[in-house]
Amino acid sequence: GCELVDADRVAHAVIEPGQPAYDELIAEFGSSILGAEGRIDRGRLGALVFADSTRRARLNAIVHPRVYEAQAAWLSAVAARDPRAIAIVDAALMIETGSYRRFDRLIVVHCLPELQLTRLQERNGLTREAAQLRIDAQMPSHEKLAYADFVIDTSTSFEETRRQTEQVFH
Repeated sequence: GCELVDADRVAHAVIEPGQPAYDELIAEFGSSILGAEGRIDRGRLGALVFADSTRRARLNAIVHPRVYEAQAAWLSAVAARDPRAIAIVDAALMIETGSYRRFDRLIVVHCLPELQLTRLQERNGLTREAAQLRIDAQMPSHEKLAYADFVIDTSTSFEETRRQTEQVFH
C-alpha cells in the first residue's frame, strides 16, 4: 500500500542522453565512459569512481542534485494524488549525504555483511573485489542503525523480512 521510488533507478534516468547530468559526466570523466550506443556505461564509470574517492565525490556532486529534484517532483505528485499516502524513498546513501533529514522517518534495511557482499555480487554481476569497493564507499550498516527510526533485518527468510516490513507499516 506504500508508494515507492528507487533512487538507483532515478540516478540511472538522470544520466541518460538528453538529461543534464549526461553532458556533465562526459565533460568530467571523458568519452571513455560511453558504451557502444552512446549511453553512459555504468560499469566503466563505476570502475573509475569506486576506486577513487575524489572522483566518486565529483560523480555524486553531479548526479545527487538531479536525483533529489526528481524525488521532490515524485513526492509532490504522490501528495497530490493522496495526501495521506506513505511515500518511501529507497536510497543507499541517504545517511552519508544527509538527505535523510528531508523525511519524517528513516527505515534502515540491512543484512549480515557477508550476505550483503554476496547479494551485491550476484545482483550486479561483480567480482568480490568490485563489490567490496562499493560497500566500502558506504557507511557500515552497523553505524547506520544509530540513525534508524525502524530497522528491517533481511538476513533470514523472505517471510521474516515480510513480517518485519508489515510491522513497520503498521
